[in-house]
Amino acid sequence: MVVGYEVRGATAIVTMNRPEYRNAQNSVMTYGLDDAFYRAAEDDAVKVVVLRGAGKHFSAGHDIGTPARDHDVAYERRAGLWWSHVGKEGAEARFAREQEVYLGMCRRWRELPKPTIASVQGACIAGGLMLAWVCDLVIAADDAFFADPVVRMNVPGVEYFAHPFVMGPRFAKEFLFLGDRVDAHRALELGMANRVVPRAELEAQTLDIAERIGRMPRLGLALTKKAVNQAEDLMGLRAGIDAAFGLHHLAHAHNVEVRGDSVGGLDAKAMAAGNRSATR
Repeated sequence: MVVGYEVRGATAIVTMNRPEYRNAQNSVMTYGLDDAFYRAAEDDAVKVVVLRGAGKHFSAGHDIGTPARDHDVAYERRAGLWWSHVGKEGAEARFAREQEVYLGMCRRWRELPKPTIASVQGACIAGGLMLAWVCDLVIAADDAFFADPVVRMNVPGVEYFAHPFVMGPRFAKEFLFLGDRVDAHRALELGMANRVVPRAELEAQTLDIAERIGRMPRLGLALTKKAVNQAEDLMGLRAGIDAAFGLHHLAHAHNVEVRGDSVGGLDAKAMAAGNRSATR
C-alpha cells in the first residue's frame, strides 16, 4: 500500500509509503491520502492526524518520472466538479488534472476539521511542501530540508502557492529565485516549521505533541483551526493561490509552445541533479 494508516490513542498516523522513490506523489498516493484523511475525520476517537513519509525522506514532490507514474489514469473526482483530464488535450488536460489532484486536494486537506501535524525528515521538495503546508503544524527533524526548485522548469512555484504566507514575501522571492535548499533550522527561523528535533526523536516528539493536542475538546480544536484558516483567507491566501495557479498554467502552456513539453525540457533526473547542487 502506498499510504499507511494506523491509530494510536487519539492520533491517526498517515504514512506515505513509496520510500524507494522518496515518496513521490502519484495519483494512487493522492487518492490514498484523501481516503486516509476522510477516515480520520469520520472517526470520533481520532482528534489529531500526523502525516509522515516512510524511509529517509518526507516527500520529493510530484511523481514526474517513476515507473508507477499514473498521470493518464482516470480517478473518481473528489475535489471539485471540473471534468476528467483523461482524453483531453493541451492546457485543458493539465488544468483539469492539477485542479483536482494538486490544488483541489490540498485545499480539501487544509480544511480537515482536526489538527494535522507534518512530521518531516530529509527532503521536503516542491509538491512535498504543499503536503506540509496544508498541515497545521510542521515538526522537522534536524536533517530536514525544504526547496521549491520548479522555477528551473520556467514555472512560478508549485500549485498550492502559499510561499508568501509561510515564509514572508521577501524570502519567498529568494527561495524561488535561487531554488536553494533551506535547512530545518533556517526554516524554523522563517516560521516554516514549528520545531526542530533530533532525527532519532522525530517520531516520539511528534506523537507527544499530538497526544497533548488530543487532550483538548474536539469541537474547540475544530473551531480554532477554522478561525485561523479564515483569517489567512481574509489576508489573501486563497485569492493569491488562485492567481498564482493561473500563472502556473500560463507557464506550462508557454513551455509546450516553445520547447514542446510542459516542464521546460527537465525530466526527473535533471531536477534531482539540480536539487543536489542547490544547498543553503
